[in-house]
Amino acid sequence: MAVEFDGGVVIGADSRTTTGAYIANRVTDKLTFIHDHIFCCRSGSAADTQAIADVVNYQLSFHSIELDEPPLVQTAANLFKELCYRYREDLTAGIIVAGWDKRKGGQVYTVPMGGMIVRQSFSIGGSGSTYIYGYVDSSYKPGMTKEECLEFTANAISLAMERDGSSGGVIRLAAITEAGVERKVILGSELPRFTVS
Repeated sequence: MAVEFDGGVVIGADSRTTTGAYIANRVTDKLTFIHDHIFCCRSGSAADTQAIADVVNYQLSFHSIELDEPPLVQTAANLFKELCYRYREDLTAGIIVAGWDKRKGGQVYTVPMGGMIVRQSFSIGGSGSTYIYGYVDSSYKPGMTKEECLEFTANAISLAMERDGSSGGVIRLAAITEAGVERKVILGSELPRFTVS
């Protein structure tokens, strides 16, 4: 998931990768680097989304060299959208693009399967998202600070991990601002808890 705040964005994800009911990797880093101030979250086929992210990373690197400045977050999101739309019959890929640029500040774009694009104040995706729509709708407030966004994101992902068998492991968070990227890991023993065991 990703959330905009004044001056940047917070992006976060769990770390479990599954192949059916089998857990293939407990500590995957699902926060995928695209450019210095742009990351994405990937859901769907790991192979499809990794390939798309690699292509966008490659294209943005050349784009920023041609412009002699960092690329816009919207440009990255549009590249994802173009690829997901062009190959919509062949790909299983849902992408959340989040980052900061000097033109529009912190931005979150959703590129769902099929290849459309929507800018949102926050976005959730992946199998665990179906369990937390009520939580995020009731807990999100416009104008949250970076710290509030980090807590909101950690709580939402922890709730998804409690209910969804395909979500789990640790929570990886990143706050992306003009100053750069601050990353944080919340270990399994430190996760926010909401249910009584």
